[in-house]
Amino acid sequence: MKHTQMPIHVIGLGVNQVAHLDEAAQAVLASLSAHDVVLGAPRQHDTITHCAHLARREDLPKLSMLKEAFANWQSEGAKQVVVLASGDPLYYGIGAWLMRTFSLENLRFYPNVSSIQAACHRLGLSLQEVQAVSLHGRPLASLRRYLQSNKTLVLLTDQFSQPQHIAQECVQAGLDQSEITVCEALGYEQEKVRTFSAKSLLDTEIEWDPLNVVVLKISQQPSRYPSSVGIPDTSFVTDKGDGKGMITKREVRLTILSYMNIEQGDIVWDIGAGCGGVSVEMAYWHPRSQIIAIEHHPDRLACLTANQDRFGVMQNLFIVAGRAPDALVDLLAGNLLAGNNAQHGKPNKVFIGGSDGELNALMTQVWDLLPAGGSLMVSAVTEETKYQVMQFAQQRDKAQDADEQSLQVSIAKGERLAGQRLFRPNLPVTLHHFKKHSAEHMIKIDNKTIYKESVQ
Repeated sequence: MKHTQMPIHVIGLGVNQVAHLDEAAQAVLASLSAHDVVLGAPRQHDTITHCAHLARREDLPKLSMLKEAFANWQSEGAKQVVVLASGDPLYYGIGAWLMRTFSLENLRFYPNVSSIQAACHRLGLSLQEVQAVSLHGRPLASLRRYLQSNKTLVLLTDQFSQPQHIAQECVQAGLDQSEITVCEALGYEQEKVRTFSAKSLLDTEIEWDPLNVVVLKISQQPSRYPSSVGIPDTSFVTDKGDGKGMITKREVRLTILSYMNIEQGDIVWDIGAGCGGVSVEMAYWHPRSQIIAIEHHPDRLACLTANQDRFGVMQNLFIVAGRAPDALVDLLAGNLLAGNNAQHGKPNKVFIGGSDGELNALMTQVWDLLPAGGSLMVSAVTEETKYQVMQFAQQRDKAQDADEQSLQVSIAKGERLAGQRLFRPNLPVTLHHFKKHSAEHMIKIDNKTIYKESVQ
């Protein structure tokens, strides 16, 4: 599809009952022939009835069908296609999909005022001081990761994220005094802008215009959702309750997060994810990275799934039910993430928190998968696992292909016993972090890649 020669014009319609188009967009519509196509929802077609054109009107199909539709229109003689977008095509619009599907040289964009902009201007809000969140086509639970005190959110909604649904999420988060402003049918004759508290909105029975944007001013009340790293252990669902069970404890988790240094676009594997303390927290703070949690124990899998939902990390945390290293083969082949948005392929960062007796094989297999500059972090508690990690570290020393950092974390927490304060120690956790040498450490000798340190 990226090789199509047909120009595709993506026209933003603005926020008006009758589209206000600039001269360039009007000229495109006026140039269309009977073989050309104008693609959009019925409501969008209605906004351009005043623009004379001969092209055939088509309703927007599902994106899975749209690729084939473009090819069919071109084979039927279309010289150009116009795609109608609600406002700014490249801001939570269809433009992103088109950019992934076609070459930029075939695309022409004609931006207009978005509903997010219009809502902010109705309420006198500066765009740089709000956070836009799209719930359109996304699970309602994904809102939870944004529900921190004193924030202002502008929400794009669908039938599953209507104002009452949003109010319910606020109340459950302990934010019932939050202010919800519903902006309906912006730019149309029936436009309405109404404000409620989250608590009062739950008691209303209003039939909302499906074309609505919600502005959520979150109250100063303490939220159940964290605003800084180090989620309390008791906030997680675990297999033994009260933050106990198979979960990496808060202080150790903070150390792991620091050393892993997750960046935008990383693909991270959490092998032996347990109840999900590490993987959930990585996904929560890094929404533009993909975290893949691998776990086979049924009870822990249930807790991991519950924590994914609890913290709203639905879009970038992907759960694989399987035992490593066998599950890694299917994972690399793309057989375990069908239907998700996860990128298939090799990770660039891996954390092994549990190995179920397969640690040697896991470390070797993962190390071979990692690209130059990638990193592996391993947690060990028992003497047997510590010994295996040390053997792996010695292999890295011999190969001179990694920078290693290791530390032991010992935590003692204060408790009361018979009215007296004491500190009860937890089992110490040994952490090893291996960073694979990057390209600047490598040289070529006889067409073989070796590491500079090995020839010094």
